[in-house]
Amino acid sequence: MTATGASEESVGARGAPESGPWWWARRRSAVLDVFLAAASALECVAEGTSFADEAQLPELLGLLLGLLAGSVLLVRRRWPVAVVLVSIAVMPAEMGGMLGVVGLYTLAASDVPRRITALLAGMTVVGTLVTTYLTVQQEMAEQQDFHPPVWFAPALSVAMGLLLTAPPVLWGLYIGARRRLVESLRERADGLERELSLLADRAEERAEWARNEERTRIAREMHDVVAHRVSLMVVHAAALQAVALKDPEKASRNAGLVGDMGRQALTELREMLGVLRTAEGAAVRGASASGAPERLAAVASRAGAKATDAKATERERPAELSGVGAATESSSARLSPGGASVPEQRAGEAEAEGPCLAELADLVGQSRAAGMVVELLVSDAAEAAGAAEIEAEVPALDAGRRYAARVERTVYRVVQEALTNVHKHAPGAQARVRLAHRDGELAVQVENGPGESDAAGAGLPSGGNGLVGMRERVTALGGVFVSGPTETGGFRVSAVLPAARVAA
Repeated sequence: MTATGASEESVGARGAPESGPWWWARRRSAVLDVFLAAASALECVAEGTSFADEAQLPELLGLLLGLLAGSVLLVRRRWPVAVVLVSIAVMPAEMGGMLGVVGLYTLAASDVPRRITALLAGMTVVGTLVTTYLTVQQEMAEQQDFHPPVWFAPALSVAMGLLLTAPPVLWGLYIGARRRLVESLRERADGLERELSLLADRAEERAEWARNEERTRIAREMHDVVAHRVSLMVVHAAALQAVALKDPEKASRNAGLVGDMGRQALTELREMLGVLRTAEGAAVRGASASGAPERLAAVASRAGAKATDAKATERERPAELSGVGAATESSSARLSPGGASVPEQRAGEAEAEGPCLAELADLVGQSRAAGMVVELLVSDAAEAAGAAEIEAEVPALDAGRRYAARVERTVYRVVQEALTNVHKHAPGAQARVRLAHRDGELAVQVENGPGESDAAGAGLPSGGNGLVGMRERVTALGGVFVSGPTETGGFRVSAVLPAARVAA
């Protein structure tokens, strides 16, 4: 609102901006001011003519004075102080009653400082009081038979001064306060609307980010749990092609391994797709962006256990196997000892939390079955009791969880993807998997040497997402991930995760 007190009219009834000529915000305001100025000019012209007759001045002078004084109301919204000063200046001529009332109202309703409003209102009261007192005294002197009390003239003067000044000032203060309140509420409403729009945009951005993050995690989980087994299938198929004519018995065993792994991969994929299609899976994804990948990991682990049990039940392997088939069968035996089914408690844990460190030996055994020379080393500084770290190759890790499920699952996926990369990019290379239990952290390293130049690769395609997925998994838990080539021409993948041991 400007100093005229009329800026609240700059917006139409429905919020559409309107414009008027010159300093008026709307055409309706201009029409109102023209009407008031014309009425005030007529009043001042009549009063100016009467004043010119009494003062023995030319009548034209009084007419022009009244016309100019009354027309000042045209600028009341632009210069309210000037309008009030003009009304005070013409008070001795007993003209400008409407000019003074409208001018005081406009002044009080504007943004002019209150001390100026109070000063001009006080000057108007004094001017009205003096003018009224002198007029009453003059009329009382002309009427010889009228003898009022002594207090009559002062009381009448004070009453006229307050009557012509207080109502317009108070009404103008009320209107100005109401206009400022409406303007403040309008600005607040506009601000809230902008904030709501911004919040809606941010909510949409967060929702889109959550959807993208969920899709990325699901894709990463499917890549980890399916690509490794499919890669082993390709490796076994290549070995089958190489020995098909030389050793039919070994080729038959490799064909059986390919079929088993294919069935396991299909089972895992079917289970994961079933999770994505169920309403329960949709509810979990809506509640938490990380819920679906964790369920997928659990489903994959459960599917692997089911496939292993089915394989052990349906097929009877020879007790003595050689080469690749023997190594794979020993790996399967660790998953299902003695051909029996996995215990219900272990199956429940796999269903709830996914793969754990105890399954690393089986994972390494699968790579050995595919012809890779893999060494698994475990070091435990906490159990050394102050002595040097113990590092030894272990055929199997302790059953049960020693760390949080997410930590063990991440370590398992890192080793799984690293071994898959060795199959893809370094056929015939030797690999070493190191697992270190440290105070407050868990470290894992997978290092392979250079691939053999005469080794025939399986021709596995690479999407370039393996290292990215491993890094995302590790950094999501606050860990450190490093990967790169070694000096001997091999490749090394290292990850360190902050982890506290689970109480036994």
